[in-house]
Amino acid sequence: MTVRELGAHIRAKKVSCVELIQQTLKDIEDRDKFRTLITVTGEQALATARERDEELKAGKDRGPFHGIPIALKDLFYTRGIKTTAGSLVYKDFVPNYDATVVTQLYEAGAISIGKANLHEIAFGITSKNPHFGFVLNPLDAKRLAGGSSGGSAALVAGGFLPMALGTDTGGSIRVPASFCGIAGLKPTYGLVSRHGVLPLAFSLDHVGPLGSCVEDCALALNAMVDGEDYNVPALTDWKGLRVGVPVEPLFGSLAEDVLEVVEGAVENLKRLGADVQKVRTPNFAEMNATARVVQLAETAAIYVDHTDKSKFGEDVWALLEQGRLIMGHEYVNAQRMRTLFRREFDELWTKVDVLVGATTPMTAPLQEQVTVSIQGKEENVRMAATRLVRAINLIGEPALSIPCGKGRDGMPVGLQLIAAPFAEKTLVKVGKQLAT
Repeated sequence: MTVRELGAHIRAKKVSCVELIQQTLKDIEDRDKFRTLITVTGEQALATARERDEELKAGKDRGPFHGIPIALKDLFYTRGIKTTAGSLVYKDFVPNYDATVVTQLYEAGAISIGKANLHEIAFGITSKNPHFGFVLNPLDAKRLAGGSSGGSAALVAGGFLPMALGTDTGGSIRVPASFCGIAGLKPTYGLVSRHGVLPLAFSLDHVGPLGSCVEDCALALNAMVDGEDYNVPALTDWKGLRVGVPVEPLFGSLAEDVLEVVEGAVENLKRLGADVQKVRTPNFAEMNATARVVQLAETAAIYVDHTDKSKFGEDVWALLEQGRLIMGHEYVNAQRMRTLFRREFDELWTKVDVLVGATTPMTAPLQEQVTVSIQGKEENVRMAATRLVRAINLIGEPALSIPCGKGRDGMPVGLQLIAAPFAEKTLVKVGKQLAT
């Protein structure tokens, strides 16, 4: 059920907040074979649910999230509750305060049932965590859930929760949203507070929601950003909406079935009456290379004093080692390139309102896959999964992934919508109409 549907049941007294949390915890205990959670906070959740029920009796309604169960990616500080980042480095870390967004969601009425599993320190897209277990895709447990917000996505895709909080540094909300067939929103850089969130790369990190539908993401954004209502209605009059489709087909080569589905979505935009036009974007391969230098250097800086490789999985340690090899002039030049790309996108937004393309070039790979064949070319799974999304972290634009159909394997295909800075409402009104 969605946030609205669960809220309607609570307000109609079909279920109390306590009963809803009890049902959610029981459902997770009975059905969750996907290793979605690192820490379950059942007692705290039930105590909060009792408070929410008393508030409703007293006439206090905190809004759409009142009494609604959610989960938090295990990067978010939670007072008195372990925040592990899926890592042995933080396995005993217990913050003494809540992250700002955790406080905001609590004030909006949401009830966290636990801390979601993730790729170790959020540095990867497979969520194959060697310390807390590999996250499995609820739609097909043999496949990747994506990452690094894999546990958050799996909780929503498995029908356990309507919304879970994630982070996105190089696609870590949008990739799992695509693989799991749900909505995932990366807001504009800086729009949502990162205070009290364990960092991966300071200038690339974004906080955002993964939801059962676009509206759930919009409602979550409302809770985390004061003074704005992002839950705008779906677009009905498409005349005048300028949709850009890159000359480089949909941001690069795609698996044939993904290409068919995404091209179908573009044709649908034309039928709706949108002004669909081919546009030339900055080179995504160059942007990805630049973003990779920035991320490797910034992450290495954060973990510069952590020299015990036994505390890290092999893949994460290898990336940290790569980051330590980045020279100062390489990082500075990457930031200079970033400024140039920023200017090119500013120019692009004078011509279009939204860019449309695939979120990932393939559907969710099998757990054991290291490479994937796309248009006859073998690509590393990690590099392939992030090559359509990583660049957007570099420039900080808002981006939304929505399900738009299925591939030949029956797995979801993600459609990525990108808009100008702080144009989240455009993404919501378009995404509500297009999501399938």
